[in-house]
Amino acid sequence: MNNKYDYSNFELKDFELNSLIYEEALKLDHRKYCQYYFSLLKYNHPLLFSFGSYNDYNSKVIKVLLFFISFCLDFAVNALFFTDDTMHKIYEDKGKFNFLYQIPQILYSSLISRFIDSFIRKFALSQDNIIEFKQEKTKKSRKILCMLKFKFSIFYFSSLIILLFLWYYITCFCGIYINTQIHLIKDCIISLITSLVIPFVLYIIPGVFRISSLRVEKPTRKLLYSFSSFLENWIC
Repeated sequence: MNNKYDYSNFELKDFELNSLIYEEALKLDHRKYCQYYFSLLKYNHPLLFSFGSYNDYNSKVIKVLLFFISFCLDFAVNALFFTDDTMHKIYEDKGKFNFLYQIPQILYSSLISRFIDSFIRKFALSQDNIIEFKQEKTKKSRKILCMLKFKFSIFYFSSLIILLFLWYYITCFCGIYINTQIHLIKDCIISLITSLVIPFVLYIIPGVFRISSLRVEKPTRKLLYSFSSFLENWIC
């Protein structure tokens, strides 16, 4: 979220610095590359964000709940990809786990889970609303508070529905396909490890353009900054 507010009266946190427009970032963001990189990890890596102790504007309970919803979602989506062809392949392999055959299924399920998870996070996280609340006048602040109440209501209600559905589906799947449970668990573990490792690599990229745009005198540095913001929003 790009903000055009006056931040001079506030002590900015890392995630607030990350969301500054270019002109504000030139004045206020003096971090080094490693500091920016670790800020992305702290506030976007699934494990670090959910269980790390950071002074952000999101509920600790909700962050932990989001992590477990994401895991359950990944588990269920993986189960959805166990079609008749997959079952037949497991039979042909005499029950052995065929990693190469399972790679597309793991990747597709991870992408779908990430997409659904990003949608749920829109209703769960209050950080952007709190930043806006810090800057707005009383009249609009009430609207922001009402918006937060609405978002949290939607989140808790939808989370309950989603968890009940996932619990029912996974229970039925594991009850019917007893011999396939090990394959499903292995797929989920690989998906989880992948989702925890990939951010360490992907988050290297935005900082290369952002820090260059703020430190190097180039006519195109504003374009570099915009590109880094695009990468940050897309990757994170």
